[in-house]
Amino acid sequence: MCRHLAFLGPELPLRKVVVEPPHGLHHQAWEPRLQKYGTVNADGFGVGWYADGDPVPARYRRTGPMWADTNFADLSRVVRSGALLAAVRDATEPGADGEAAAAPFASGPWLFSHNGALPGWPRSMAGLAAALPAAELLALEARCDSALVWALVLHRLRAGDEMGQALAETVLEVAGAAPGARLNLLLTDGTTVTATAWGDTLWYLAEPGRRTVVASEPYDDDPHWVEVPDRTLLAATRYDVLLTPLKEPAA
Repeated sequence: MCRHLAFLGPELPLRKVVVEPPHGLHHQAWEPRLQKYGTVNADGFGVGWYADGDPVPARYRRTGPMWADTNFADLSRVVRSGALLAAVRDATEPGADGEAAAAPFASGPWLFSHNGALPGWPRSMAGLAAALPAAELLALEARCDSALVWALVLHRLRAGDEMGQALAETVLEVAGAAPGARLNLLLTDGTTVTATAWGDTLWYLAEPGRRTVVASEPYDDDPHWVEVPDRTLLAATRYDVLLTPLKEPAA
């Protein structure tokens, strides 16, 4: 349904991570290699990045395909960052939310993306949505499934959960409400990347002390890319990657 990527490493122009790799997100927008669901990702895109000394990331999001945006071509050439999260979107359903439905979603220091879909949306999520405070529902950027998943994760983060715990608990909660849900989630605060592999592909490339890349699929043919097993939580910094199995939701 989407492709996404998070990068921690040396400060580089955004273009070096998102556009220039031979199979990068820019290319995956029209020709992903490993996407199981959908064929193109032309329903919007977004990039969020961190600047030195500022814990709150900037974002650039649009409704159209990445390859058609000349403004992004200029921006990605000159903006530099050592931490970013980017995504290209294949919408689950038609909607009127425009760029507000494009990842990354953001709040405070966090950037978030969801690659997947929720069966039975929106009815299957009615119970979980009703359990959220009204103010948090009213603050949703968009009315799509990914925005609600982000609201559930954010509610846990604000309550004090660590990033990995917030993702893991949200995945189990949503998978229990919507069996068959695909919930590849990606979250970063600019220092750590956490992700879940749940129903779709996830890979990482680690050069300890230099860079860590977590992505829906490899953006080049480097033989050091590692596939993350399904039903797994990933936590990564620039120095290490930890994989933890996720349990299935209770019947």
